[in-house]
Amino acid sequence: MKKAQVRKNIHVRTGDRVVVLAGKDKGKVANIKKVITSTSKVVVEGVNMVTKATKPNPMAGIQGGLIKVEAPMDSSNVMLYCLSCEKPTRLSHKIVDGKKVRVCKKCGEQLDI
Repeated sequence: MKKAQVRKNIHVRTGDRVVVLAGKDKGKVANIKKVITSTSKVVVEGVNMVTKATKPNPMAGIQGGLIKVEAPMDSSNVMLYCLSCEKPTRLSHKIVDGKKVRVCKKCGEQLDI
């Protein structure tokens, strides 16, 4: 039997600005390109770059060779970056106008626009 997939809550969303906490790119500040909820991984722009070998595909116009791509990394290795206080921060939630929004723990600024 197959193991049932469970959707996990991830503290970051696509487009969020984050700081990398672990790995070879520790300390970099970048945006999230993609969130993979089934494995709790995120793809961050320009971070965790790997070299991938590709075969040429003339029909699609793809040239073969070695290309650099961003590999997924665990979501626990990134922390949300608050743009107003310019620091990595944890999240808090508040109800504003009947909607649940994310709020910076350090400065209290609303992160959801």
